Amino acid sequence: MSKLDEMRAKLAALESKKQPSNNNNQSGGLTYPHWNIEEGTTATVRFLPDGNQDNPFFWVERAMIKLPFAGVKGGDSKDTIVQVPCMEMYGEGESCSVLNEVRTWFKDPAMEEMGRKYWKKRSYIFHGFVHEDPMNEENKPENPIRKFMISPSIFNTIKASLMDPEMEDLPTSYENGLDFRIAKTQKGMYADYGTSTWARKETALTADELAAIEQNGLNNLNDFLPPKPDAETQKVIYEMFEASVNGEQYDVEKWGNYYRPWGVDAPEGSNKTTETVTPVATPAPVTEAAPFEAETTTATTAPAEEAAAPTVNDKTADILAQIRARQQA
Repeated sequence: MSKLDEMRAKLAALESKKQPSNNNNQSGGLTYPHWNIEEGTTATVRFLPDGNQDNPFFWVERAMIKLPFAGVKGGDSKDTIVQVPCMEMYGEGESCSVLNEVRTWFKDPAMEEMGRKYWKKRSYIFHGFVHEDPMNEENKPENPIRKFMISPSIFNTIKASLMDPEMEDLPTSYENGLDFRIAKTQKGMYADYGTSTWARKETALTADELAAIEQNGLNNLNDFLPPKPDAETQKVIYEMFEASVNGEQYDVEKWGNYYRPWGVDAPEGSNKTTETVTPVATPAPVTEAAPFEAETTTATTAPAEEAAAPTVNDKTADILAQIRARQQA
């Protein structure tokens, strides 16, 4: 069985498991910000294999939970969002206390809107070369192997093509690989990437690209995921979740050493260091073009779209009472 056939089998198995049981434009940074290309243009990239040879795919899945707060305590009163990692991202045996709670909300149609707001948001991390850059980045990094944050809509196009029997070789092959064209158009008020597609013609990597791989090595894509929260940090995440549901403000003194909104500094006089504290989660760009979309799947397992920010009302109070009752049980 070829590597491509193995990948197809693994993808098919994952799809089967998903079925419901009830049938800075010019950043020059490591991440290539394809969502900043202009409407009507196309960025062409070439994906590379994961440096982690145990990964059957050439990407890793990133799952984050957005916690909305009614501003920052003692600071800005504008609504703000903090992203925290979902524990389910780190393996099948991991349990996410936030999602375990949110799943119960989907049993009540009146709670589905709230559930969508707190459901995990998926994106997919790839790496590779940028072959055509319509932004003409001014400050390109020295290492040309870039990170790509791919949205579910683009990922579905990538995955569907991999399952096509007419694709004979892995698109990450150094000799017979395929470029991927990220095309940005407009659909209504928002950016759309539905016309993105693989190149029709296979091409080999250039001598310079092969030399870059030899010199820099392939990234282990797991290194691009947020560090796995320890037991203490998981408790903090759940405490933040409860406060968010309750419509409270973000408290820098309580949580600033763990996860913070964009632009908020760590608490003054903190005795913790970045070496011992889970790094702050960086928020997604606040545009529809950014690669962090609400997961689209069946309502029995996950939300279909992102809902409006929750309000503090009787239903919210009921939720909090249920959460705390389960904790005490």
